[in-house]
Amino acid sequence: MFVLEQSFKVSYQYQVYFTEHLFDAENALLAQVFRSLVEPGYVARALFVVDEGVWTAHPVLGEQISRYFDTLKDLVVLAPEIIRVPGGEAVKNDRLQVERIVDAVNEYGIDRHSYLVAIGGGAVLDMAGYAAAISHRGVRHIRIPTTVLSQNDSGIGVKNSVNYKGKKNFLGTFVPPVAVINDSAFLQTLEDRDWRSGISEAVKVALIKDIAFFEWLDNQKDALANRAAEPMAHLIIKCADLHLQHIRGGDPFEFGSARPLDFGHWAAHKLEYLTNFELRHGEAVAIGIALDTVYSFLKGFISETDVLRVLNLFTVLGFGLSHEKLWEDDSRHLKAGLAEFREHLGGRLTITLLEALGKGIEVHEMDENLIEKAANYLKTYETSLRLSPSV
Repeated sequence: MFVLEQSFKVSYQYQVYFTEHLFDAENALLAQVFRSLVEPGYVARALFVVDEGVWTAHPVLGEQISRYFDTLKDLVVLAPEIIRVPGGEAVKNDRLQVERIVDAVNEYGIDRHSYLVAIGGGAVLDMAGYAAAISHRGVRHIRIPTTVLSQNDSGIGVKNSVNYKGKKNFLGTFVPPVAVINDSAFLQTLEDRDWRSGISEAVKVALIKDIAFFEWLDNQKDALANRAAEPMAHLIIKCADLHLQHIRGGDPFEFGSARPLDFGHWAAHKLEYLTNFELRHGEAVAIGIALDTVYSFLKGFISETDVLRVLNLFTVLGFGLSHEKLWEDDSRHLKAGLAEFREHLGGRLTITLLEALGKGIEVHEMDENLIEKAANYLKTYETSLRLSPSV
C-alpha cells in the first residue's frame, strides 16, 4: 500500500461595515470597498440582486445604484439588469430563483473576479449567496442586509442555502462574503414584525454567551419595542460582534456536531415549515428559545425566576411564545423536528440549553416527555397573559 497525504489551510478575511445611506453620492464607503477588493489594473463587473420588498419600499434605489456606479466605471461596471426577487422564505423554496441568477451570471460575464451584490433580508442573502457559490465554483459576493435579523446575525456569517425536499437549508455552501455592509437607513421602512423579529437572535446570543448583554436587553426592552433607533444600532453591532467572535473562534464550517448559535433553532425550523412560513424566522426562534429555556428549568439547570425573566423580555418586545403546533397530537411535530435536526447535524445530537443566564451548556439527549411539558408550560403562560393582560 502507498499513501499520499495532503493538508492545507485556506484563510478567509472580510469586513463588516456599518453606515447610513450607502448609495448617496456623498457616501464614499462602497467605492472604498471596491477599491480594496478589485485587483489593480482590472475592471470588475457587479451584478445586483435586490429583495422585491426593499425595491418597493425604496423606489429610487435602482436610480441611486446606477448613478453611484456611473462614477466607478474605471473600477467596476454595473451589469445592465438589476435582478429583483421575492423576499422572505419563499425565495429559498423556489429553485427557479437560483437559476435566474446563474443565467444572469452567464449572460453578463460575471466571472470569478467580479461580484454579485445582494440587497435584502436573510432569505434573499442566503439564496443569492448560494447561487454565487455554485457559479464558476464561486463568484465573489457582497451582502447588504436590510433587516435587523440579517444585519445582526445571518447576513454576517459564512453560510448560504436554499430549502429542498421540505427541509430548511437542505442545499447549501460555506462560502464567506468578501464584505458585508449594514445600512441602518433600510431599517426605517421595516414593518414592526420585521423590526422585532431580529431581536430574538440578540436575545439568543446574549443568553448563551453574555449575561451583561442580556441585562442590557432587559433594561432596554421598552425602548426597543418602541423602535428607538439608538438602542437598536447598539444591539446590532454588539450582536454582530458576538456572532463574529464565535465564527472565528469555533467551527465556522460546522465540521462537528456542536451548534451553540442554533440555540432554540431545532424547534424554530420545524415551526416555520408547520406554519407554512407564516411565522417569521425570528418569531419562530423566539418560541424555540422560550421552549428550550423552559426545558432547561425542567431539567434543573436554571430557576423558574430565570425562566420568567426571559419570557417577560420576549413578551414586552411583542413576541408570542406559543403555537398550537407545539402541543398538537402530543407534540409529535416537535419530536419529528428533533429527529430532523439530528439528521441535519450529520452526527451526534447536540443541543444547546442554559446552564445559567449568559451561559450555554451542550446536551446530547432530549427527554420527549419534558419537551411536551415545556410546550404545555408555554401554553399555560400565554393563557395567563390573555386572562391577566396587565401582568
